[in-house]
Parts: sequence; C-alpha cells; structure tokens
Amino acid sequence: MLRRVQKYIRDNDLLQKGDKVLVCVSGGADSIALWDVLQRGGYECIIAHCNFHLRHEESNRDEAFVREWANGKGQLLVKDFDTRAHAATKGISIEMAARELRYQWFNEVAEQTDCKAIAVAHHQNDQAETLLLNLKRGTGIRGLCGMRPKSNNPMGGTIPIIRPLLCTTRDYIEHYLRDIRHIAWVNDSTNTDTTIQRNAVRAQLATYTKAEIEHMAATAEQMQGYVDWLEKRNTKAAGKAKLFEELREYHFPEVEKIYEALLKGEGGKVFHSPTHKAIIKHGKVEVIKE
Repeated sequence: MLRRVQKYIRDNDLLQKGDKVLVCVSGGADSIALWDVLQRGGYECIIAHCNFHLRHEESNRDEAFVREWANGKGQLLVKDFDTRAHAATKGISIEMAARELRYQWFNEVAEQTDCKAIAVAHHQNDQAETLLLNLKRGTGIRGLCGMRPKSNNPMGGTIPIIRPLLCTTRDYIEHYLRDIRHIAWVNDSTNTDTTIQRNAVRAQLATYTKAEIEHMAATAEQMQGYVDWLEKRNTKAAGKAKLFEELREYHFPEVEKIYEALLKGEGGKVFHSPTHKAIIKHGKVEVIKE
C-alpha cells in the first residue's frame, strides 16, 4: 500500500518529500488510511476534521473518535458547521452545502498553515461511482475523466486538492487497516441510505468485482490523458494516450511500460507484440515487423 501510493504521488507530481499537507480526516477507513500512508511516507501532516452536525450523536461520535485517534499524531484542527442553515440560506442541497463549507474551510486553514496541498481520501470505488453517476446524467469526454489526482479547489483559493488513494480500492484500504496496520475506524450509517443517489450507485458497485472497479478507474485515467492531449497539455497522461494511439495497430500489451522506458531513456530496450517489436532508440520508439 505504502509503495503503491508513493509511486502514484511521484507519477502524478502530487507532493515532494517532506511537504506539509492538510489531511482531511472524517474518521472513516479511507481518511484514516490516507493519513497513515502520508505520515509513513515522510510528509508533515496536519489533520482537519469537519463536524457538519447532520447525523445527531453520530456526528459527535465521529469527532470524539478523531480527537482520541489524533492524540499525539500532530496538529489537529476541528470545525463545527451549521450545514442546514447554510443550505437554506444559499437555496442548495444539504450535500452541496457540506461540500461548499468543507472546501472553503480546507483552503483557509491550508493557506494559514503553509500547506502545499489538501489531501482527500477518494479511491477507485469513488472514481467508479463518479463515472456511473456521470453516465446516468449524460456526459461527454470530460465527464468520463472522473476525478483527477490533482485539481483546483472547487471553492477557489491557491492550494490544490490531491487524491493519493486513487490508485487503490476500498477493499484494499480496509485490508490494509484491519490486517496489516491493525487500526480502527468508524462507519457512517448514512452510507447505507440508498435514497441518496451516490449511495444507490455504491450499492450497485458492491456487486462488481475488484477487477471491474479497477478497470473503470483505469478508463477514467485514460480519458484524462486523451483530454490533456486534445488540450495540448504536456502531462504524462497525455504522453501515454498519444503513444497508445501511435502503437494501437500493433497491439502491444505493455504500452505503459514502453512509455516509462521512453521517459527513463532506456535505450535498446525491446518490447514485443504478436507481430512486431518496439525498440527504444534515441529517445523514440521504433517499431519493426518480426
């Protein structure tokens, strides 16, 4: 888990070693695992917890759990919100009100504490949920990109939002905490309320295999590359998408490995398809029929 997340952070330029990062911790498995891997990875973590007071005593239970868990783990910041009042004032849904409040506060405290990024705990299951929700509403190529590893704060500000766990699934996160790290977490009872659209999609995804969820997340990542390529952004995702199209007709099974070898300048390295071989030469890929 640690190696996987560290590689994902490097590949997507999310953080540099020793950076200070605001880690958003609800008390659930995903955010607890996020803090654990970032702290073990050598980053300076500040813990931020929001109490939206939407689940009565359960909201206070979550806050109490985070306060106890965070004891001795560094700086903890806790914020209470009157979420229902904000929703009524703005004329928006409770879910949107909570989103606005938390992202605005996250940026404020990240700027005040000189953090380089705001880390949230979205993972591949969340990515698959986002794709399905977008498809149900109707979407274009950008909707198929899902969530990016790094994005701007939706409420504005200068500190980017990063998602280091987009490289792993919910099942693996729970395995990591329960069986490897032996760390407890709390569950949000409203996650089982399928009258909430995202929860209904989550229940549907529970019938999917781990491989199917990983494939959906990989599709989103590939679509991000195509959008970057179309928009002429010089990103690794764009480079992979471009190379995939250049090699499509040859059916190479390891395009990502070819791209990594190209980036590393591994001259002379050879890859094989059923009919051709690709050789890295002078910073380019040369394809030869076998």
